[in-house]
Amino acid sequence: MHLPRVLIVGQPFNNNSGGGITQANLFGGWEKDKIAVVSTVHMFNNLNTTICDTYYILGDKEYKWIFPFNLLQRKVASGLRKIDDQDTKQPPPVKAQTTLRGRIVDRYFYPFLEYIGLIHCVSKISLSKSLCEWIDAYRPDLIYAQASTLETVSFCKQVKAYVKKPMIYHVMDDWPSTISQRGPFKKYWHKKIDAEFRTLLSKADVLMSISHAMAKEYRRRYGMDFITFHNPIEIDFWKSHQRSSYELGQAPVILYAGRIGTGIEETLESMAKAVEKVNEGSGSPVQFVLQTKDRPSWMEKYTCVKHHSMVAYKDLPRVFAQADFLYLPYDFSEESIRFIKYSMPTKAPEFMISGTPVIMFGPEETALVQDAIQNKWAKVVTENNIQLLADAVKELLGDPFLRRQTAQNAIKLAETNFNSVKIRSDFRNIISSITENKQRLANAR
Repeated sequence: MHLPRVLIVGQPFNNNSGGGITQANLFGGWEKDKIAVVSTVHMFNNLNTTICDTYYILGDKEYKWIFPFNLLQRKVASGLRKIDDQDTKQPPPVKAQTTLRGRIVDRYFYPFLEYIGLIHCVSKISLSKSLCEWIDAYRPDLIYAQASTLETVSFCKQVKAYVKKPMIYHVMDDWPSTISQRGPFKKYWHKKIDAEFRTLLSKADVLMSISHAMAKEYRRRYGMDFITFHNPIEIDFWKSHQRSSYELGQAPVILYAGRIGTGIEETLESMAKAVEKVNEGSGSPVQFVLQTKDRPSWMEKYTCVKHHSMVAYKDLPRVFAQADFLYLPYDFSEESIRFIKYSMPTKAPEFMISGTPVIMFGPEETALVQDAIQNKWAKVVTENNIQLLADAVKELLGDPFLRRQTAQNAIKLAETNFNSVKIRSDFRNIISSITENKQRLANAR
């Protein structure tokens, strides 16, 4: 199959974000000289260079802040950058130092701008002469875009208008429902962002969603059809350490690995509380291990909670298989439900294929919880109740058949629905068809 030259807008190939991991797995095996990324430098962390090493950094020539907010921003040079393995080990110098000024800006300045709505208009990304020259030299056949802010939505429209090639827009979560939920001007900004977003959707040649539930909801909401492409997994990679024994050690481990943030905050502590209940009078105390970037402040209150640093992506199959249970939580607040209702987390198929039984704690109306209940690939608790969560843990601890059956259901579903060989083939067929159709139309004129 002839693979077209792709220009990716917005999302780098990295190993620490759902969008970056999903994108890397979809484009796996692409020819390196036929893929390039345009992105801001703040997302350059833990990059995956196996797929792409050609980046154009959106810097001071494209990324503009209005006065006086520009005085708070560090200057970042625009231009082409070849990424090597050394760049993947740490963020670039512009992000390496966390100063008092930086902490104040992140903790107070940006949240204030978000609350009053100015975050949507104090900066803008535009096409510069040097970026246009680089795009002309690269000669892309296709644009693949992820965008989740007003300025990135606008920038994608600019790129599409300039390049005049087919564009795929891929939605990773329902950010339009949560981007403007606070402050005195939230209705104004929600209406404005919604209008810009609808314009972007109308200009895209192919629309993609992260789940079937999102595709169905977006068809109702926006009147447009979305093709579902979620994170595919390399079956052989995960089977290298896939768990096959369901005997428990003297101190069983429940592992949560991933981010701490919107939609996943309170329910992490809920598991700590549930494990404390389970351990009361227990002869084999359960450990709750958090493998996260930061240590949550609340963990010191619980003797059962341990913190481990993040590991390299290549080590995840071993780490997941060594745990006795994997925890997949969702918060129960209305804001969290809006954010994650139609999402398909990157870690979900990775948890499923690991062979380790999954415990899911979250609201029943979310797509992932519904899928887990229907296909019985996790032990699911849908009420925000610590005792029910503790009871679920106890049930799994005492029932080896349930542990094995839940894990086997998950493996079977992952192999059927998330196999990268099939999903990547479907993804390439979609891309090839739209570029070939575009070429046929051009030749017919």
